[in-house]
Amino acid sequence: MKLSSKMARCGLSPMRKFNGEAAKTVERGIKIYHLNIGQPDIRTPQAFYDALKSFSQPVLAYAPSSGMPELLDAVRGYYKRIGVELSRAQILPTSGGSEALQMTMATILDDGDELLVPEPYYPNYHTSVTLAGATVHPIPTDPKEGYRYAVRERVEKEINAHTRAILISNPGNPTGSVLTPEELKLMLDIAKEHDLILICDEVYREFVYGGEPLMSALQFEGYEENVVVIDSVSKRFSACGARVGMVISKNKAFMSEVMKWCQCRLCSATVDQVAAAALYALDPSYFDEVREEYRNRRDTLIRKLREIPGVVCEEPKGAFYVMAALPIDDADTFQHWLLSDFDDQGETVMFACGEPFYATPGKGKNEVRMAYTINCRDLERAMDILAVAIEKYNKRQ
Repeated sequence: MKLSSKMARCGLSPMRKFNGEAAKTVERGIKIYHLNIGQPDIRTPQAFYDALKSFSQPVLAYAPSSGMPELLDAVRGYYKRIGVELSRAQILPTSGGSEALQMTMATILDDGDELLVPEPYYPNYHTSVTLAGATVHPIPTDPKEGYRYAVRERVEKEINAHTRAILISNPGNPTGSVLTPEELKLMLDIAKEHDLILICDEVYREFVYGGEPLMSALQFEGYEENVVVIDSVSKRFSACGARVGMVISKNKAFMSEVMKWCQCRLCSATVDQVAAAALYALDPSYFDEVREEYRNRRDTLIRKLREIPGVVCEEPKGAFYVMAALPIDDADTFQHWLLSDFDDQGETVMFACGEPFYATPGKGKNEVRMAYTINCRDLERAMDILAVAIEKYNKRQ
């Protein structure tokens, strides 16, 4: 039986690849500190659950493919607060940011096309691009430069006849890099000058730690035909299980094509959309405490990582991840050993192995992405375990 060659070119998610082994580790009585997945432990706002409890219809019907009006209007209100005017037609709700990415790639890309992406990047980008028949073309970055990539010469030299779009994550997953307004405008200029789409994954917009104002590519005028924004309630409101994302663009032709996918999958979940609308109506002050908590966690993780001999990492400026090079030979082998053969007082750690975050062969082999979505005390303990593990692993090797 022949299966899809496109799917065969996709890999398992490095964030979830070791879940089977982890389950066996837990069965043996070992506690795991999960740094592998961006699952916040911040309490989901009560407004979400209140909206769920108050929802009552005699029939739980399909939502419109274009989205529930109450959600669309709540999202419009959120964007208006940061200076962006949107119509309902410029927002299409999806089943999480992941489906928004899939829709966007399917709409923009054809077989043989290329998508420019600064590396390291969120590995699931690769799956969405590959299933659209295209390939990821990396824009190399250097951790010693804070993973900066918004340099005209660096970006333009990667553009060729097959390039259809540029995809950026701002703030960045996995690097935590944050573009300045000037850097974002440069990326918009490059896209417009080369007749490309700039896809901006902005799901971590609230989580910036240098006092910067909230920034979206949609705030810049004159680029309406070139901008697609990916958004989601998952990280912003600690509501990953709600599976509500969205594609946002003022490009009418693009949105008209995306609607074909929206109608094919009928709709995103009716109840989740209604409850998500309540989240977008929250006062912006909600994020002040959350942002401060993540800043403390970032500082804790970076401090502890820098105490481990041989670890190389840069301080992330946003999101809630850090990319780190460990003094080991292979992160994948190390993670397997951590789950199958190691524990420190009945405890071990999980992270996301770095190689799948790169398109350039050979890069990221000893790197890992860690999510600081657990509390500071647990982060400190996890790093103490990691220090012991690295020493034992290298002696064993």
